[in-house]
Amino acid sequence: MLLNVDLVLQALVSGILMGGIYSLICVGLTLTFGVMRIINFAHGEFLMVGMYATYFFARGLGVDPLLAIVVVLPGMFLLGVGVFVGLIRPIQRAPELNQMLLLVGVSLFLQNGALAAFSPDTLSVPSALSLKKLTFGPVIVDIPKLIAFGVSIMITLALYWLLRATELGRRIRAAAFDREAAALMGIDVGRVNVLAFGIGVGCLGVAAPLLTPIFFIQPNIGTFFILMAFVVVVLGGIGNFVGAFLASFVVAVAEALGALFMPGSTGPVLPFLIFILMLLFRPEGILGRRAA
Repeated sequence: MLLNVDLVLQALVSGILMGGIYSLICVGLTLTFGVMRIINFAHGEFLMVGMYATYFFARGLGVDPLLAIVVVLPGMFLLGVGVFVGLIRPIQRAPELNQMLLLVGVSLFLQNGALAAFSPDTLSVPSALSLKKLTFGPVIVDIPKLIAFGVSIMITLALYWLLRATELGRRIRAAAFDREAAALMGIDVGRVNVLAFGIGVGCLGVAAPLLTPIFFIQPNIGTFFILMAFVVVVLGGIGNFVGAFLASFVVAVAEALGALFMPGSTGPVLPFLIFILMLLFRPEGILGRRAA
């Protein structure tokens, strides 16, 4: 097959735009694990809940789905806080397997609940900008993806600033580094855990309205995103914020190039191939630290 430079450029741009969206989804998952050492297996289903909330908000009020951020963001934050306080906190000191099974159960409950409530039919709610495009020579950029990319990058950088430059961020990082020492220094680790989980799920309150005009909504939509999120988090180094941010672009560009060069429906295999090679040769991830 002859190399078509125009198609490669288009795939690279599409991958970079999608990478920005992945970063917003994955940094929330990274934050949750980094602070509490809990792998949120329900992260994808929380995103699905946010997308359904966006759909009903936009359809019910007849507004652009992007405006749903003002409602879905605080709603998802409160959902995360409620799930943590009601379900996770009581078993936080239990064996890790118990925590894992709990969150898998939450995932199955949300997915099957959506299936029973909304049926497996796909739903969509277009934005007023859905058909708008920008053309740069041979490269076509969808406006909804460009907006999603820009907002995702801004929120991701704002979250990084929060963690690095604010008192709350310092408390979160202290609890992530050594929760016992943080508690001895007067930090309310329990409150930090609640906020960290709420912020991690709250990130999906921004991602969901941005993704709704781009993807069809269905009960299992979260499965695709959680698989990619786990690949990103491991590639970046588990618990490493900057690593997850960089790995988001690696995975998204690999996915776009795989769809271009690999036959049939095997395109999504490429990110997982990179994932396997990383586990074999650098299991600590791009920016992770090798265990002593």
